[in-house]
Amino acid sequence: MNSLKYPLEQLMTIKKNRYDQALKILEEKKALLAIEEKKYKEVQEERDTVLKHKQDKLTQLREKLDEGTTTDKIQQMKNYLKVVDERLAEKEKKVEEQRKKVAAAKTQVQIAKDDLLQKQKDVEKMEIHKKEWEKEVRHWMTKQEEKEHDELGTSSDILRKKSKKKSTS
Repeated sequence: MNSLKYPLEQLMTIKKNRYDQALKILEEKKALLAIEEKKYKEVQEERDTVLKHKQDKLTQLREKLDEGTTTDKIQQMKNYLKVVDERLAEKEKKVEEQRKKVAAAKTQVQIAKDDLLQKQKDVEKMEIHKKEWEKEVRHWMTKQEEKEHDELGTSSDILRKKSKKKSTS
């Protein structure tokens, strides 16, 4: 049987190469997802810092109002709070954009996982087919060997009978 080669060996090699490539792509997509998630956390931290700053300024404004300060100071603080609100809105926008990027990266990872799973199934099907093919070939070769042995046995039996006839005659 060693002389016989699996006829779909090239196809099997191609399927294995595709599986390996899909595995690499999945790892790349996971790495990109990790980067996007890290950026997302950083953007959230920046937003939280601005939010805390806003809360501090609101508290400071309330304290100044309770103390009774000048209208100019209060107006100046309110204007500054508007600037902080704008900065907070920018940070919220960045957080939302990054959240979308993370969601897209997760989708890409899932697509890569599905592709990898399909390629793995293809490879497994090819391996099962190869085992079945080898089993069939072994069975066929065994039958051929039995047939040859039967033919040899029959031939040698006929030769023995003929030689007995000649020796008795």
